[in-house]
Formats: sequence, C-alpha cells, structure tokens
Amino acid sequence: MSAIVIDGGIVHYEAFGRGRPVLFLHGWLGSWRYWMPIMEVISEKNRTYALDLWGFGDSDKSDTRYNMSDYVALIDNFMENMGVREAPIIGHALGAAVALEYAVRYPDRVNKVMTISLPLGSESINRNLVDFAKNSMMAKMRWWRQITYKEVQMEAEKTGKEAISRSLEAVVQLDIKSRLESIGQFKDAMVLIVYGEKDDLIDPNVSRELDGKWDNIRPIGLSESKHFPMLDETTKFSRLLKDFLEVEGDLSGLELKEEWKRRTR
Repeated sequence: MSAIVIDGGIVHYEAFGRGRPVLFLHGWLGSWRYWMPIMEVISEKNRTYALDLWGFGDSDKSDTRYNMSDYVALIDNFMENMGVREAPIIGHALGAAVALEYAVRYPDRVNKVMTISLPLGSESINRNLVDFAKNSMMAKMRWWRQITYKEVQMEAEKTGKEAISRSLEAVVQLDIKSRLESIGQFKDAMVLIVYGEKDDLIDPNVSRELDGKWDNIRPIGLSESKHFPMLDETTKFSRLLKDFLEVEGDLSGLELKEEWKRRTR
C-alpha cells in the first residue's frame, strides 16, 4: 500500500509499470481497486496511477472534502507529488466528472480524457443511486445484488458516510455539457466518452446523443456492458483504451473493430 499526505489527509494510491503516465479515477461505488486489470494491461508502456478520492477506499474521511473543487485540487496536488507534468486521465462516473473538470481548469496538464459512465446532468442519474447515497436499506440491498464484482463490493463498504451523497450533489450542480462545449473548442484536447449500453445507473442515451457534435469528442458504447465496462468487457475496453492513448489528430477513426468483437464472444 502506497500513501502520501495532501492537505493534511492521507491519500492512498497504487502505481504500476513504466513509461508515459496515465491516471485512473474511480466512481461512486468502489475504489482504485477495480482499475487493477486495466492498469496491468497497459503498464507495459505506461506508468499507471490510481488513487482513492477523498472519502473513498483507504483515503482520508475525517473531513468532508467532497466538492468538485476539493477533488480537482486533490488531483492537481497528487500529480505534483508524483512529478507528473501532463497525463491522460481515465475517469469513471464521479471520476469522469472530476477528470473533465480538471481538463477544463488545467488544459496544459491533460490533453486526453476518457470518461466512462459520465453523468450528463441529473436526469441521467438513476434515482436508485440517489437512494443508495441516502443510506436507504432497500436501495443498498438492491444494488448489492447487482454488483457482482468482489473488487467493487469489498471497497464500496469503506466509503465515508456522506461521501456519495455530497459528491453526487457536487456533480449534479456541475454543468457538464458546458464543460464539453469548452473542450470542444480547445481542439488540442480529446475526450472519449465510453458508456455501457446496458448501464442501469447512468442513462446511456444522453451520451449516445453527443455523437458527431465535435471532432475531438466522441461517444462509444460497449454493447454488453452495464455500469462497469472495464470489468464487464475487459478485453474490448483495454483495446479501446490502448488505441485512444495512441491516437493523434481527431477521434473520427476510433472504433470498436470487428476483430475485437469476435475475440470477446
């Protein structure tokens, strides 16, 4: 276990591999741990980092630092501590919103963002996640039955008391579509919006509707995935991530190739 102190709090992280740095940010359910299979796949050419955000996993929970500014500052301080000048950021759900906000505020420090299960407004977030955040026993029982991955279950139990509800409120207040508009004007930056076609927590239809709006922002859906495409279709997801990290110019040619689909059947 690796940890550093940022703003008086312990921040847990793990790092694998050598090469160009890549940063992974988890979502509301779980911690850094469910990124491990993907980190291992790309660690041959990349130095991969994944940290637990405030209130999650093994990071500090003594203070309610769950606003978007708190998380953006955490990412900036973490990169400074790791000596990372610039890196692609891969974010899931809450982590996707944080990654996008960081890219808008610090465009010189990140030129590629992959968002997974990005909540594009309050209407895209399933009410059951809100109930889960409010500690509804019925909602928790419902979601525990659906979350079949042990690496998610065991880490979700560590979540701070108000971490989900307060960070969820922070994301709802964030105008994510305006952030995408801003990045769409950058041209030098790229955003790949990955979503599970069967996601029952974040509505995939909202992401799907963004197709064709910008050359440097592209949505791609994984047909057999729910809320965790990196776990539901690991091989397909990792191949897509590798291609995204290597692509130059625009994202128009980035696709789920037919050979990927045959290999994962």
